Amino acid sequence: MDIRHLRYFVTVADHGSITRAAEELGMEQPPLSQQIKQLEQKLGVALFERQTRGVKLTEIGATLLPRARTILDLQAQFLVTAHGLARGELGHIRLGLAGAVPLLPLIPLAIRRFRESAPHVTLSLEESNTPALCAALHDHSTDLAIIRPPVPDPTRLSVFHLLDEPTVIALPRGHRLAHQPVISLDMVAKDPLIIFPRELGPGFHDAILSAYQLAGVTPPLGQQAPQIAGTVPLVAAGLGVSVVPRSLSQIHAGGVTFHTLSEPAPRATLAVAIRSGQNMPLVSRFVKILRTACRKWENMSLEDQFPAADV
Repeated sequence: MDIRHLRYFVTVADHGSITRAAEELGMEQPPLSQQIKQLEQKLGVALFERQTRGVKLTEIGATLLPRARTILDLQAQFLVTAHGLARGELGHIRLGLAGAVPLLPLIPLAIRRFRESAPHVTLSLEESNTPALCAALHDHSTDLAIIRPPVPDPTRLSVFHLLDEPTVIALPRGHRLAHQPVISLDMVAKDPLIIFPRELGPGFHDAILSAYQLAGVTPPLGQQAPQIAGTVPLVAAGLGVSVVPRSLSQIHAGGVTFHTLSEPAPRATLAVAIRSGQNMPLVSRFVKILRTACRKWENMSLEDQFPAADV
């Protein structure tokens, strides 16, 4: 049964006249009358009683009418939803965030801009580490993720560079260098380095150790932090120092001071990862907004990038 037959049925029922219904539908009366007869034949029931002036619903026709309206309403809703999804204006998007990424000011800003551009889209967030987020992309439990490259399995993912965030060094309050605004890594060569396990973010982990190596020092390794942001509380406990993304200075943890690092200073690289071949307008829309925000952010001064940073 063609959906248009239901539209003809409802229109004739609303007007009580095939002639007036044909005028609204923009067709001639005889073809419309023939279509109604075809519908009745397919259903095996009489929908209308033909009268001298117009038509009247039969008891069966009156019973089927609200169901026909429901089907037509569902069709209209289906089309609206399909068009909204195609334009990236409707739906649900699941965003994964690597450790400490939400603390970078531009990330909440990009999310806000996305929500303003697509207010009917539901956005859910999950914070984890890069390997776990890549696994979530593979099993389709996440739609896209802001990660710290490299990714464990790059062949099945498309990865787009976002930015290289500067780093700072976190010192326990009262440290001998706490009065120094700028610190070089050789100045803290003997301080235990608090760092997260390499498997949580191998790119950033290796960048930190490479920076020490370029500075000509090999720091003693202190206690491992369970995640990137978890290094700050361990520094506050006096267990060592840590090199962290500058955005972690937004934490304002008691017992910690943050200081600018002189070169060689590592960078905390961020990228956005999606499944290769993925064709979701919502994801494409978010990635476009995110990459635009990152380009603008990298052209800003440090003061504008981190307006509340205590460095």
